[in-house]
Amino acid sequence: MSSVLYDVPGPKAKRRNVLYTIVFLAVLGLVAYWVLSAMAEKNQLAAEKWSPFVTDSQVWTTYLLPGLVETLKAAALSILIALPLGAALGVGRLSDHRWVRIPVGAVVEFFRAIPVLLLMMFASAVYAAYTPVSSDFRPLYAVVTGLVLYNASVIAEVVRAGVLSLPRGQGDAAVALGMRKGQTMLYVLLPQAVTVMLPALVSQLVVIVKDTALGGAMLGFGELLSQNRQITANYGANTIAAFTFIALIYIVVNALLTHLAARLEKRLRQGRKAAGVKDVAPITNIEAGAAGSASV
Repeated sequence: MSSVLYDVPGPKAKRRNVLYTIVFLAVLGLVAYWVLSAMAEKNQLAAEKWSPFVTDSQVWTTYLLPGLVETLKAAALSILIALPLGAALGVGRLSDHRWVRIPVGAVVEFFRAIPVLLLMMFASAVYAAYTPVSSDFRPLYAVVTGLVLYNASVIAEVVRAGVLSLPRGQGDAAVALGMRKGQTMLYVLLPQAVTVMLPALVSQLVVIVKDTALGGAMLGFGELLSQNRQITANYGANTIAAFTFIALIYIVVNALLTHLAARLEKRLRQGRKAAGVKDVAPITNIEAGAAGSASV
């Protein structure tokens, strides 16, 4: 089927696509062969480097699972704080009052512009100098603080873009019914914008889970990725094997998070269709979504 952005390929184009696919697979196979050969030369494919992850349960109970718990703890705390804070900042950016909209916009743009690792390090220094937080808990506090400040600012833009993507008539109809701006936002616009925002929000939640690794690299936070150092120190130079299993754990966790979010989005869309509400295209690009919509 042809459309404005896509034409059905003809016979020549189909042959070219098949040829490109074959060439790509051949190159990919050669790269994989080269990587495996290099690993074999360095003795990284030896059974003794991989077997501890299958035969020794202490690798999991002492290192991987405790690291995963710390990762999930930091991610969960960050998500629980960043989501409502980001929603509040997003609503603030949509305010009709300049004294609210401008300061909130400055805060959002400020924290979006700073790398999350720098926010974590700055938070750690502040906790060390001005608070009684012990050194045992300081890395967790610093990681959560950095993640909250950065991701709440990003989520604020997701919320703003989601609300602005709705048809202008939604807000006008609520005003015509006598609803105040706050009521319109809370009861009309935000509920409809949830399904629009969900894909971008899920992507940001996945980013939060992965960014906890920054605290392990720079602040000594005992998250999942940092356990690689402990594993290689106790089980030999099996860095490749450790990284592989850690990567698989991240993939499983993020896949589960994405799957749960997809099921939630499906249920929300089914509920909207049952109520006869027309769906709006999901927001996947925050800046494009915000720039391409009229203000409420």
